[in-house]
Amino acid sequence: MSTVQVEKWDSVPLAPADPIYKLTYAYKDDTYPQKVNLGVGAYRDDNSKPWVLPVVKKATDILLNDPALDHEYLPITGLPDFTNAAARLILGPDSPALLEGRVSSVQTISGTGANHLGGLFLSRFYRWDEGTPRVAYLSDPTWVNHFQIFRGVGIPPETYPYYDPATIGLAFDKYLAFLKSAPPRSVFVIHACAHNPTGVDPTREQWLQIAEVVLERGHYVFFDSAYQGFASGDLDADAWAVREFVKRGVPLLICQSFAKNAGLYGERVGALHIVSPSSEAAVRVKSQLAILTRSEISSPPAYGARVMALIMNNAELFEEWKRDIKTMAERIITMRKELRRLLTEELKTPGNWDHIVKQIGMFSFTGITTEQSLALTEKAHVYLTTNGRISMAGLNSHNVRYFAECLDKVVRGQL
Repeated sequence: MSTVQVEKWDSVPLAPADPIYKLTYAYKDDTYPQKVNLGVGAYRDDNSKPWVLPVVKKATDILLNDPALDHEYLPITGLPDFTNAAARLILGPDSPALLEGRVSSVQTISGTGANHLGGLFLSRFYRWDEGTPRVAYLSDPTWVNHFQIFRGVGIPPETYPYYDPATIGLAFDKYLAFLKSAPPRSVFVIHACAHNPTGVDPTREQWLQIAEVVLERGHYVFFDSAYQGFASGDLDADAWAVREFVKRGVPLLICQSFAKNAGLYGERVGALHIVSPSSEAAVRVKSQLAILTRSEISSPPAYGARVMALIMNNAELFEEWKRDIKTMAERIITMRKELRRLLTEELKTPGNWDHIVKQIGMFSFTGITTEQSLALTEKAHVYLTTNGRISMAGLNSHNVRYFAECLDKVVRGQL
């Protein structure tokens, strides 16, 4: 009999549960009738139900009735009708980078896949200056998955100042000072709009100052664009920072997701766009992106890309999509206004709650403590992350008053 020991994986530690998914599971197991889920990063209608966009239903019907539809593999870099339209959507049809053929676009597994592929590409090909830390600078705070993604591709993440808890706003002076002091040609991961988790974005004037410093220092910008259109209700307005940086010649890439703005969460529809200094470089970049994609997913999924290609390339469907986006964004904005009104005018909750309406997008940083957040979950059955972040999409006309009353109590120490 062999004495060779088989691998038992005894050295593999048990990983902690993902905090967001853990929160969702706890919410689902809760039988309390007034429970509220403010942790989920997905849009819900006024009845707390997922909303399939009418334009997505229409596009799906068109696809299902297309006799030419098949289930063949897509090209390695994705469906060209999708990637080309996605690039025009984020960069603008008149983008100099597009007109000059300097953009390498590939389809990805939503925004997460775009972040991973973009990070993997940088880990293989970006040349940090000798003696410069080979790190990716992430905003403090940021989407928690950024840390795992960059560690996974061998680029250690570090943070830069972003959020000011004293003002519940942007720590702009510290942010700008960090950009100025960071080693030349550093990599900065920047949220294009609707910063997750704070909902705090720079103003246009502040964006221009950021771009100026980035150019002076030769930094590389890794844009994460998960909320185009969803933030303000305007696709063009939410792409302003990206387009301005491209126009000014900032070296950058863009990770793009269609989960939020099209409600295609489970279809994993995304794209990565790398803007190069020349069309020749763009060809080389795309060839390497194809190699990296081939080794990981072979080719991307077809259904969601076909839906979005149809919507973005059909003028009538595109206009309907813009109306659907506005419907989602306006409901979120309405909830922000109502929550602030209840706290400020009716309940007279201690503190200033103007930040609720100043922040933008799906999430809001309430400014409450970890202890207060835990109390809301444990005593009021309101599920939110321990840093006080709430998903505005989880609020509706049926539960916003209950949440406001619970928030008022916890702030007063009465919960």
